[in-house]
Amino acid sequence: MPIRLLRPDVSSKIAAGEVIERPASAVKELIENSLDAGATRISVEVRGGGSELIRISDNGVGIPANEVELAFQRFATSKVSSVEDLDGIKTLGFRGEALPSISAVSRVTLVTRYERESEGTRFEVHDGETVGNEPAGAPTGTTITVRQLFRNLPARQKFLKTVGTEISRIQIAVTRYALAYPEVRFELNPDKGRKFASPGTGDLRAVVAAVYGLQNAEGMLDMTPSDEDDLSPMVWGLVSPPSMDRANRSYICFFVNRRWVQNRFLSFALEQAYHGFMAERRFPMGVVNINLPYEDVDVNAHPAKAEVRFRRENQIFGAVQQAVRHALVTYSPVPEVNRLTSGHSPSHARTQATSGAFWPTTPFARPSPSERDRLAEIAGWTSDHDAAQTHPIADVTPESEPMIPKNALPVLRVLGQVQTTYIVAEGPDGMYLIDQHAAHERVMFERVQAQAVASTPEIQSLLEPAVVQLNPEHQELLEAQGEIIGSLGFAIEPFGGDTFLIRGVPALLGEGDPARALMDILDLMADGGGFESWEERAAYSIACHSAIRAGKVLSHQEMMELTRQLEDCVQPNTCPHGRPTMIHLSSSRLEREFGRT
Repeated sequence: MPIRLLRPDVSSKIAAGEVIERPASAVKELIENSLDAGATRISVEVRGGGSELIRISDNGVGIPANEVELAFQRFATSKVSSVEDLDGIKTLGFRGEALPSISAVSRVTLVTRYERESEGTRFEVHDGETVGNEPAGAPTGTTITVRQLFRNLPARQKFLKTVGTEISRIQIAVTRYALAYPEVRFELNPDKGRKFASPGTGDLRAVVAAVYGLQNAEGMLDMTPSDEDDLSPMVWGLVSPPSMDRANRSYICFFVNRRWVQNRFLSFALEQAYHGFMAERRFPMGVVNINLPYEDVDVNAHPAKAEVRFRRENQIFGAVQQAVRHALVTYSPVPEVNRLTSGHSPSHARTQATSGAFWPTTPFARPSPSERDRLAEIAGWTSDHDAAQTHPIADVTPESEPMIPKNALPVLRVLGQVQTTYIVAEGPDGMYLIDQHAAHERVMFERVQAQAVASTPEIQSLLEPAVVQLNPEHQELLEAQGEIIGSLGFAIEPFGGDTFLIRGVPALLGEGDPARALMDILDLMADGGGFESWEERAAYSIACHSAIRAGKVLSHQEMMELTRQLEDCVQPNTCPHGRPTMIHLSSSRLEREFGRT
């Protein structure tokens, strides 16, 4: 095939695909134009997940009538005029690609009035072709309506997710800019799901309350700017205390000169600041603003302008880490220990050693009736046993070899407790120190796994249903994975809009917070990634919420019971997160340390 120039209609659609990946991309670009125009009120209306309609109105300065048509031409912009301007970009938009890219794949109607003009303009573009340009009455500002996005790109339409998912992405985009610009009032009105409105008072904590809830906002810690020289990056915002942790990183937002960015370097700096304060596989909440000279950051590094490059990365890393650490050390209260009662059932007789790999079958696959009977037999159940007499096991198959065989641990004699965290036990070859939280987490995980596999979850009905509000992404997960969540022991029903009632929870949760446990499970399932299935990640969360904590005083009987249960586990050496449940000090090592050899 010979080389030839692409027709303008083809090249425009290729360019649109780079800038506008989905409806949320269009919303992001149009909001940035409104903010660059000095708007203090921005309203977003969405229908059909953004595919049917997106309407964004603002009270910015508007567009002069003689520049409206030019604004829809590629690379037409008022924000950059020379190559030197790219070295210190101060605006959110600068490439002049948003409006032409959107109009190339939709029907766009723009109504605007410039602040110095008495009359507005109505301009219409269909699939990149101008179909109308006439005077119109309008207030100062701009309203742009996008209809039938990707109407001429059916391949792109096929890759869009459900309406709920697309609305969730739009909501994330709007709330991010609300957090970056607390002095601007944002409104989001979707046809499905939760409406959103920020106060626009300039108070960042008030915006956090609108996005994450009042209770979370009240608990956040202030990061105040340092008084160092102007050449240093200024870091400020709000971060959560260690006790206010989450199951994934989606509650962390970074803004560089008020631009939301993705940067693993910044995420690592924030997480390192919490090192020693927060448990493994738990993440903080944070709204972190970084202000630095415009020439020290390159924002022209990604088609969607979501990634940036820093000239002095090490200095920014240190500034973020120091600011977060200072907030934690100065303001963070001592976390309250959530004391859960230990409802251990009497131990069943030890089952015989059975061979089986760590994940012998697809986790949580529904067993056949004969398989269910076999699992019940391994677990120590009989047909007339009550469900409360379950015993922690993992699924096993006789034809596969175990990574760590059952009964790998010797029988231990419990001696006592150290620092209300570790159980001291004696074995045939020395001393064992057992981490009570990690050990109980392993026991709970295998119990949840066994109950889910055998479809016999222990459900604790709540006297008063717990109320929880879910975002569109969580609602979609609840609808799509309701069987899995139900197999874990949750009984949930809709209560109108984005509100749901939790009427039953896994009995293993004890006195845990049902709403927080459910949110953590949905966060983990939404996070995805890695080799773990959604079911495993949900079981991890329940195990973590139900496990006894470090700092809890255990009676001798409780310690003995926990040790027996750990001995019966299929994988007793580590907790579900991979931490060791115990360490071993051999007899020979003890003799060497005391100089007896």
